Amino acid sequence: MKILLAGGAGYIGSALAPVLLAHGYEVEVMDLCWFGNYLPKKVKLIQKDLFDCTPEDLNGYEQIIFLGGVSNDPMAEYSPAKNFIFNAALPAYLAFIAKKSGIKRYIYASSCSVYGYAANKLYDETDPVSCGYPYGISKLQGESGVFQLNDDALSVISLRQGTVSGHSPRMRMDLIVNTMYKTAMTQGKVTINNPSIWRPIFDLRDSVAAFLRAVQADYSISGIFNVASGNFTVGQVGDMVKFEVEQLTGREITIDLKNIQDFRNYKVSFEKAKTVLGYQPQFSITDTIMDLHAHKDYYGDFEKDEFYNIRVFKKLQQ
Repeated sequence: MKILLAGGAGYIGSALAPVLLAHGYEVEVMDLCWFGNYLPKKVKLIQKDLFDCTPEDLNGYEQIIFLGGVSNDPMAEYSPAKNFIFNAALPAYLAFIAKKSGIKRYIYASSCSVYGYAANKLYDETDPVSCGYPYGISKLQGESGVFQLNDDALSVISLRQGTVSGHSPRMRMDLIVNTMYKTAMTQGKVTINNPSIWRPIFDLRDSVAAFLRAVQADYSISGIFNVASGNFTVGQVGDMVKFEVEQLTGREITIDLKNIQDFRNYKVSFEKAKTVLGYQPQFSITDTIMDLHAHKDYYGDFEKDEFYNIRVFKKLQQ
């Protein structure tokens, strides 16, 4: 099977591509490479704007995984207009073109950010969404757009991902566990903006596994699926990072508690993904921290601009 990773040269795609190759799939990536190229040499890279795609460009692929777009709240808030173009219009446009070219499955990388501020319950895929921020709104619009193309000929799967963290060849330090690990290593402290808010945390390796399960699902399956490794308060995450870094380094790590109000608070059920896709998370926050620490020499300077999507994005807009 030949798979196109659209926007696949980034944080997730750089970890997903080698796993798909190892499972015998032919993998190609179409990406403008804003953040560089860390893909395996076996992966063909097509440097092309996804908006310039035609049905002919997609001939030969059986599935498309859409990983493109603006990837976090700081980028979305810096340029709301670009956010809505890349996160709402682009995935829908590519799904439209994919259907014309006879693609059998379109997998959309969505986000649990669409839930916004959730009540004190586990939200599943049938619960209402309430996000009022540009990023979450645009991800929901992109999801809605691609599902307009879902039918017997084109299976559409949307993976609403928790907050991804962990090591990738195309590394990011602007993700919750990664950021806390970085400050623990460089400043001897873990900063917690609000200890009480909930987040579904997602080890990158579990994210890769979720996409693999979506690729392998029967073509009769379509739908929205929450996927994460587990639900935690930000305070819990900070305490675990503090403990593990202290164990790994022998240094004392302090907690810097800010108590900043945050209107984004959600925890999700991913039972549907377990039941329908056969997705099963394997990694804990401790595993994520251990993996980051195992690659610490790979990172060098933790403050390199390339590790922070918003810094790269701002340079591109100048």
